[in-house]
Amino acid sequence: MTSTDKAAFAKARTGIPGLDDVLHGGLARGRVFLLEGSPGTGKTTIALRFLMEGAAREERGLYVTLSESENELRDGAASHGWVLDPPIEVMELVPPESLLDADQQQSLLYSSDLELGETTRQIFEAIERVQPIRIVLDSLSEIRLLAQSSLRYRRQILALKHYLTRHEATVLMLDDLTTEAQDKTVHSVAHGVVRLEELAPSYGAERRRMRVVKYRGQPFRGGYHDFSIETGGVQVYPRLVAGEHRTDYDRAPLGSGIAELDQMLGGGVERGSSTLLLGPAGAGKSLITLQFVASAVQRGEKAAIFVFDEELGLLFNRARAMGIDLAAMRDSGGLVIEQVDAAELSPGQFAHRVPTRSMSAASAPW
Repeated sequence: MTSTDKAAFAKARTGIPGLDDVLHGGLARGRVFLLEGSPGTGKTTIALRFLMEGAAREERGLYVTLSESENELRDGAASHGWVLDPPIEVMELVPPESLLDADQQQSLLYSSDLELGETTRQIFEAIERVQPIRIVLDSLSEIRLLAQSSLRYRRQILALKHYLTRHEATVLMLDDLTTEAQDKTVHSVAHGVVRLEELAPSYGAERRRMRVVKYRGQPFRGGYHDFSIETGGVQVYPRLVAGEHRTDYDRAPLGSGIAELDQMLGGGVERGSSTLLLGPAGAGKSLITLQFVASAVQRGEKAAIFVFDEELGLLFNRARAMGIDLAAMRDSGGLVIEQVDAAELSPGQFAHRVPTRSMSAASAPW
């Protein structure tokens, strides 16, 4: 293998748009990672996509579920258009029947002692049978409850880690943070920690974001990154870093086509600069902006417009009355114009959409 091939193989890609960028290629192979977040933040969806990506690369996967039934898990996967067939196997762990029967309960041992040992044994047996390359363990909250104490819980997690790493599997442990005490035991044991959060603003849709808390010996994109759950999986929007997008270009002025205005501006607005147009309602801000756009399209350049306040149909009619045919520019491919609902988009989604849509306009100047 070439050095590039070896670097690609060293990471287990998640297959989630944006997340592999944040993780600089994915998860280090043969290591244990923690994915934590309250219920509903998208842990299961990310974990399933992680296994689906492995299946696409012919890597065996094992999903061990302690809190959700296999039918529920398969239904959730089906809602995204996924089928959990080999090389992915699902193992649903349920309490032994003897522990569900009150008449067979033992008095010498707590039931949690029996359940924890039985649960661990079943996990090990499944791994020996499947020999998976990728493993998801859902969730640690059940193991924490069975362990009863922080010391026993830590010992159990360490035992699991050493056993799993000996099998050279890439493991994703899920934690729904439902226990009263926020135990950080797994943070120190795991090779990497990714935290998911869901925020409910006073107005508009919920906002989800993630942060890589730690990643031993590996670079990653720090800070918070917005993400959304959509049909087909999760979409992560890595936060933009201005320094990563600096390029050389012609700084010639962009004219508006209005001779007097261009003369006032010294020939127009300089390429690569940002211009803020201020004024009260009705002062002509939109018209001046559209004049610059029309002039660019007329020169054979591309333009992109993102409209927050005005409905597109009304804007098209108003512009047409002023001699600017936005619909014709859009249909010819010279203009990308999009209506934006600020109440339904997170800042990260919008920051991702602007360059993505602008690139489709082929180096849009706006």
